[in-house]
Amino acid sequence: MRSNLHTVTEGGSVLLPMCGPVQGPGGVLYRSRDVARILGITRRRLQYWAKSDLVPPSVSTPGGHHRYTFQDLVALRAAKRLIDAGVSIQRIRHSIQSLRRTLPNVRRPLVELVLVATGDVVLVLHRGTAFEAVSGQEWVFDVAQLQHEVDAWRRSEAGDARSADAGGSTGPSHRSGLT
Repeated sequence: MRSNLHTVTEGGSVLLPMCGPVQGPGGVLYRSRDVARILGITRRRLQYWAKSDLVPPSVSTPGGHHRYTFQDLVALRAAKRLIDAGVSIQRIRHSIQSLRRTLPNVRRPLVELVLVATGDVVLVLHRGTAFEAVSGQEWVFDVAQLQHEVDAWRRSEAGDARSADAGGSTGPSHRSGLT
């Protein structure tokens, strides 16, 4: 890794080394080529995500080249995982916009929040709750109801086993499982 920016020209432009991450004023900066390799995506896809404002780079050089911070890499990885799970780019972008309105203290939802895809729905896990990113509707998983259903199933299984023993059945019992 290069430790410093090379030099500042008379016009104020920063000259950067040709490859690998560089040390910028705010920390390490990664070039598009390196980010694409790290994430396993094409440079064209990375450029599209930047152009479409899905995950814009934190820094652009005077020559228009993108530079990404480690936080940008985290956001890009989160976006890639959502896309790989079947969430559309438009849905992710809409989710980010909605989350910024819903949670004004969260500046970078893809970095600061845990997002989970279920189909084309993006769920947010935040402060002990789960809610849908766009609508803000809270998702409640009724654990008590599930426990009740499992207990009823167990009683049913135990009753069936006693009946089979009393009836003298010697063959295996075939069950299809929970219904």
